[in-house]
Amino acid sequence: MLSAQEKPEPTPPTPSEQPKLQIRLKNEDGVVKLILPTESETPASAGWNELWEQLQQRLQAGKRFWQPLTGVHLIAHDRLLDARQLQGIADALADVSLKLQLVATSRRQTAVAAATAGYSVTQQSAIAPLLVPAEGAPPQIVDPLYLQMTVRSGMDIRHEGTVVIVGDVNPGGEIFAAGDIIVWGRLRGIAHAGYPNNPQCLIMALQMEPTQLRIADRVARAPETPPPQFEPEIAYVTPQGIRIARAIDAKTTPYLRELALPGSQRTE
Repeated sequence: MLSAQEKPEPTPPTPSEQPKLQIRLKNEDGVVKLILPTESETPASAGWNELWEQLQQRLQAGKRFWQPLTGVHLIAHDRLLDARQLQGIADALADVSLKLQLVATSRRQTAVAAATAGYSVTQQSAIAPLLVPAEGAPPQIVDPLYLQMTVRSGMDIRHEGTVVIVGDVNPGGEIFAAGDIIVWGRLRGIAHAGYPNNPQCLIMALQMEPTQLRIADRVARAPETPPPQFEPEIAYVTPQGIRIARAIDAKTTPYLRELALPGSQRTE
């Protein structure tokens, strides 16, 4: 019999009860999804080396199940990956004739490292909402994504907040943001702000030459004849559709969300 002061020693978990490090590969619609375990699914003792070894084993075992040069979407969840680790993953994929194209992550550092390396990026909130927000409720605040780079053709940047690009967005580059889009450079690709349905958002660029602009469900294309000279401009929604105004005029009508400025706007 145990006295009141005595307690039995806790029984250590059996091997079957220990969390297992598991990398998953899924072939869906012509794309291979490489799904890394989340931090909570990873044993405390497991490090990058163990993850790396399992990745190589899984790739070698599964290489007969996909066509050569198939694109890969890396689902990194909340794992923190730096440029060296992303390059290692890309090299391991290349060894089995796969090509890393997109990185989906909830970590800003991972998103920045992936975008800087030239991959398309989807950054999502780390915690999915359990309940759908009531109509009229304020939107969830998500930190902006800052990228100092050129968004090249074929790159796709997606974020649940505002996206700030210090650099150019080339034709063929695409940015989707639930918030505003700010390009400290030339915007010549596709920009979709307020995704999917927030018309209060803006698109701003030092030089506005977009292939296509979208704000919520409104769509606009660049005019066939470009203006004689470019200057910083802001795209916003009015009852007549998307308008573009000089950024300098924003000082008199903040964000140009409620009033179109006659004489300073060009219609898209």
